[in-house]
Amino acid sequence: GRIMFEMEGVTEVEARKAMNLAAAKLPIKTKFATRFGQEKIA
Repeated sequence: GRIMFEMEGVTEVEARKAMNLAAAKLPIKTKFATRFGQEKIA
């Protein structure tokens, strides 16, 4: 697969909402991925 978008400085919930909105505009199937071992943003 290919990484099309990366986000930093937002919570995972906010990132998922934004990605769902962006994915609705794309003509391909998308999947949300996270990095293991990354610090959680409070």
